[in-house]
Amino acid sequence: MNLDNPWKIAALVSALVFLRIVWGLWRSAPARKFMVELLDSGLIAFLLVFIIIRPFVVQAFFIPSGSMEPTFLKGDRILVNRFIYRLNPPRRGDILVFEAPPQAKDPQDHQKKDFVKRLIGLPGDRIRIVAGVGVFVNGHLIQEPPGARVPNYDWPTDEFGNLVSEGYQVPEDCYFVLGDNRNLSRDSHVWADPMTGEPKPYLRAERVLGKAMVIFWPPHRIRLVSDNRDLRLLGESVVTEAEAQPAQHAARP
Repeated sequence: MNLDNPWKIAALVSALVFLRIVWGLWRSAPARKFMVELLDSGLIAFLLVFIIIRPFVVQAFFIPSGSMEPTFLKGDRILVNRFIYRLNPPRRGDILVFEAPPQAKDPQDHQKKDFVKRLIGLPGDRIRIVAGVGVFVNGHLIQEPPGARVPNYDWPTDEFGNLVSEGYQVPEDCYFVLGDNRNLSRDSHVWADPMTGEPKPYLRAERVLGKAMVIFWPPHRIRLVSDNRDLRLLGESVVTEAEAQPAQHAARP
């Protein structure tokens, strides 16, 4: 049964409450009293999980693609902390689960979808991506997550395909996100208005659902998810764009 539908959850809760009332009519017999107490416990557990814990604290998600490899593999199931950002704002390096904005989906796709990507740019940050070198935030090359692929594209570019020198500034109350599989991820660097094609790389903060914390399935993949403290702490790296230019040219034939 798909319990993502709130009407199905409400119907199931109503059925449990009805059963509770019926059993409550037979409290006199000890065996029946035991069954009532057992049903009470089950009802309380159900309410805690589906009414409190799942919507507001922890929720499971399925990884349907390889856009976050090697951090997440296709078929992984993860637990997402939905409460943490009520206490503290997201930080660079966090892996976000969010409701996909319209510019992140195909024009004909009108279904609600959830995406998972790594947070790279905070509000006010300036982002540039240099092919063969990496991602620059505020003019500094960030420390990539372990195993992340070096981008093979420049971004943002002008109409002639030239890298825009000033980069892209993340708007207020928005984020810039990338998949760890840099070159095979439908993320901020390709998002565009489905009608006009105008680039819209931002993710509004209100769409963030939570932070990925644990891989819980399959069994051999069970582990805590690194939030890459290194990426946050080394984000202001000593390597600047000017210093990286020789490497950029050397990477291109």
